[in-house]
Amino acid sequence: MKILKVEIEGSPLFKDRVDIDFVARQRVDDDDKEVLYYIFSNIYLNKVISFIGINASGKTTILKAISFVFNMLNNESINNIKSNEIFKDMSDNQKAIITSYFYKNKLVYKLETIIKKEVNNLDGSERFIILEEFLWSKDIRKIKTKKGIFEFKDSDLAIERNQKEQYLMDDISIIIAVNKIRNDVRSFYVRDLLNWTNRNTLHVMGNYPKELLIFLDPRIEYLKCEIDDKFRVDYFRLKFYDKEEIIISDEKMLEKYLSSGTIKGLGVFMSAFFAFCEGGYMIIDEIENHFNKEIVATLIRFFMDSRVNKNGATLIFSTHYSELLDEFSRNDGIYITRNKGGITACNLADVLKRNDLKKSEVYDSDYLGGTVPLYDAYMALKNTLISMMGRLR
Repeated sequence: MKILKVEIEGSPLFKDRVDIDFVARQRVDDDDKEVLYYIFSNIYLNKVISFIGINASGKTTILKAISFVFNMLNNESINNIKSNEIFKDMSDNQKAIITSYFYKNKLVYKLETIIKKEVNNLDGSERFIILEEFLWSKDIRKIKTKKGIFEFKDSDLAIERNQKEQYLMDDISIIIAVNKIRNDVRSFYVRDLLNWTNRNTLHVMGNYPKELLIFLDPRIEYLKCEIDDKFRVDYFRLKFYDKEEIIISDEKMLEKYLSSGTIKGLGVFMSAFFAFCEGGYMIIDEIENHFNKEIVATLIRFFMDSRVNKNGATLIFSTHYSELLDEFSRNDGIYITRNKGGITACNLADVLKRNDLKKSEVYDSDYLGGTVPLYDAYMALKNTLISMMGRLR
């Protein structure tokens, strides 16, 4: 499944409806095709989506909204999704409407989900229910223009939720019916790192590639994670060049030997590798935390590189660093967030038509209202990722 667009309205946190478009909105030239992912006809997807804004402008809230939709589309109960907090301030008579457009098996779908909050009169506990839901679908051969992707007629209605469906819990989307056709446990791979913004733990285990270790910390000869017979972490083996091997039984003790940036980098880059394999999604809040700008730029470049990211994985992140915008050759993968009377997200392509302007200077001008890794280490890591992806064929 590839997400094409997400629309959210009804959350008290948002000023108006928030639209996040994954489809490349601007004209696609031959030079652009390297950084985009082709799906059908003349339709391409951005492989990197960025949200930038000042503090308290709503960047994290927007990412939580996207995370909520992704989890819902992956058959999760909306009451078990942590990011449902974006709807917690709804009144009893308010409704939130989530519209998701996605591509799967040569069909384009539109899913409209209407959510309501219920309060238990006995204990005051709150829960969310799906009040109404509609699913439309159409063959991609019917789509002639980009605008046509999001146009559906009554004749395209495939499923309508009704109260007779006793088998379906009131907090699980009817998308589960689409997924069951192919026995999919989930619709697509998502690595959600929102809860790891200010915590650095090795949430991805394994034997870390030598090239990645050198890229993050050239002193490390190897770092290996030993697993017991129940697939739990038993201990770590860490060795620096010209030093004795260190055995670490408690993961927290790694912070004694490795920097927070190295620990975060190991988790983020390994998560990215799995996203590359699956063609999935990775969500990161404040991507620059504990990283220098070149490491972040490297991650962005890997997602944009079709040799590394051949399956069209998508990186979705927030940042305070305007300089990172200059990694984008196009404007339609950048959103500017503001919070005046409610959160809004404006696509840069709507206000800046030219791609050739330096985006950091445009942003810093308010027109829109240190060591770095060695180059040899960067190239070695890039070539390793390309090689690893090649072995998966």
